[in-house]
Amino acid sequence: MKIKKGDKVRVITGENIGKEGKVIRAYPKTNRVLVEGVNVIKKHSKPTQANPDGGILEFEAPIHASNVMIVDGKGVSRVGYKTITETDSKKKKETRKKVRVAKKSGEVLD
Repeated sequence: MKIKKGDKVRVITGENIGKEGKVIRAYPKTNRVLVEGVNVIKKHSKPTQANPDGGILEFEAPIHASNVMIVDGKGVSRVGYKTITETDSKKKKETRKKVRVAKKSGEVLD
């Protein structure tokens, strides 16, 4: 999954189109993400000992990852991967690292 926790995303389809928020949690098995302030649903709850008043609770529900795009410096962008080679000056050893890259600007996201 190309979207991770902490990414700033914009909804591109559905009833919440155009809304932006930060990814609170990612669910890779179901390919869904939980975005702050997006897809807010209401749930009616009966009074319990923990919540003696009961009432209507509002909270975010997960949306499919294909319905969001990462917000970049130039707007929204798709995500790709690139291998970066780093050299350690002390050990004189090269290490390869796979990082996420915004396709529009080429900016490294990780």
